[in-house]
Amino acid sequence: MILIVTPNPALDLSYTVPDFRPHTGHRVTEVASQAGGKGVNVARVLTALGRATLTVLPLGGPTGAAVRADLDASALPYHAVPIAGETRRTVAVIDRTDATLLNEPGPEVSGPEWAALRAEVAARLPSAGVLVLSGSLPRGLPRDAYADLVALARTHGVPTVLDADGPALTTALAAGPTVVKPNAAELRAATGLADVPAAAAALRAAGADTVVASLGPDGLFALTRDGAWRCAPPTAVTGNPTGAGDSAVAAIAAGLLGGAGWPAVLPDAVALSAATVLAPRAGRFDPVAYRRFRAATTARAVAEPTG
Repeated sequence: MILIVTPNPALDLSYTVPDFRPHTGHRVTEVASQAGGKGVNVARVLTALGRATLTVLPLGGPTGAAVRADLDASALPYHAVPIAGETRRTVAVIDRTDATLLNEPGPEVSGPEWAALRAEVAARLPSAGVLVLSGSLPRGLPRDAYADLVALARTHGVPTVLDADGPALTTALAAGPTVVKPNAAELRAATGLADVPAAAAALRAAGADTVVASLGPDGLFALTRDGAWRCAPPTAVTGNPTGAGDSAVAAIAAGLLGGAGWPAVLPDAVALSAATVLAPRAGRFDPVAYRRFRAATTARAVAEPTG
């Protein structure tokens, strides 16, 4: 089972506006809503791949009830920790080639609420094969909340995949996460380095075992204890990139659970990410495109950064 912690879930609203332009009025051609947050997207993808998951998340207020209802309707296993605050919403405005995201900050989670969530994770870790920590930390949680959960997983021998940015990422490095998956901007912000391999090396030096950096349409760069790898999609894709990184996290978690090596995991992550761009909403992917991309995608070893 892959245990997923989503500390700042959301109700995701998607507005399709084919010719979206800022500073003017638009008619929305399609509206959709679903339970979201990065970890929920990961759970959707893993479930579609046939992997068993359990998502632990705090939920509160009418928006939290709507998230709970969609999780039930989607048959996504979860444990909700009740909170007094209102679960946030996110809005994705999807045009013909891309998406514009508006992310609410989310509720404040109290100390007792965080303690209840942590206790639930601790209770589930003995039966978990991988722990995924995904998304932003809501207000009220300590900066080292992810570091705490990484350390907790290590006591149970459970590998961790961390997808976060800012202090939530940097404070967790010393705890030794198995994999961190920043994008290029997050990597630069965490290290002050524009060079991706050098920045990945800095995160490894700070404690991460493996760094997998998302490079958008250029695919992934991975720096591992066994070497460095690059993997790019076989063709350019356009559409809704929302959730593409979460699909990469899902592939990485599935690979860790199955004991696959990075030459197999990285093409799977790239193919799944590209197939997600072709889907209308986060947490979904085009299965036909996924199989086609996977067959045409390979990882190549590259020189490790020096200095």
